[in-house]
Amino acid sequence: MQGKAGQYELIGAGVSSNKVYDLYLRMEEDVLSKDPDIVVIYIGVNDVWHKRIAGTGTDADKFQKFYQAIINKLKAKNINVIVCTPATIGEKTDFSNPLDGELNEYSKMIRDIAQKNNLYLVDLRKAFLDHDLKNNPGNKTSGILTSDGVHLNARGNQFVAEEMWKVLQAY
Repeated sequence: MQGKAGQYELIGAGVSSNKVYDLYLRMEEDVLSKDPDIVVIYIGVNDVWHKRIAGTGTDADKFQKFYQAIINKLKAKNINVIVCTPATIGEKTDFSNPLDGELNEYSKMIRDIAQKNNLYLVDLRKAFLDHDLKNNPGNKTSGILTSDGVHLNARGNQFVAEEMWKVLQAY
């Protein structure tokens, strides 16, 4: 990661277990107050996953509205926006993970939002699926890029960083 790497100060604003509406509610203090040039939005796994495990996820229509509202706030401040699709909830490659369908739906929503708003996209969903197809011949639920099917392991974190960096270099 040579060249442009020194031009960036990366500030993480992610909060464990947050969903899109949590991000929207804390944007002013945690993001906008930092006066960023670029914001990378990487949210969605908990919006899908928490519906199943805790009943606190986000329905698709509300997810889309909050996501667009976040983008609107950022654009109103002339902040460049990069959006990411949610990566994975289970690493099986045969589409038998219980939430594959819904995760694909939310990913499609984000792809559509990116296109509608002319934003750069980091398609982590596609990248993870492609990676798992090549590196998970045993069709394991986890252990490739995640520790438990959701939370990234060291390889998963590095993989996400590399995918994001590809897009950041375009700026």
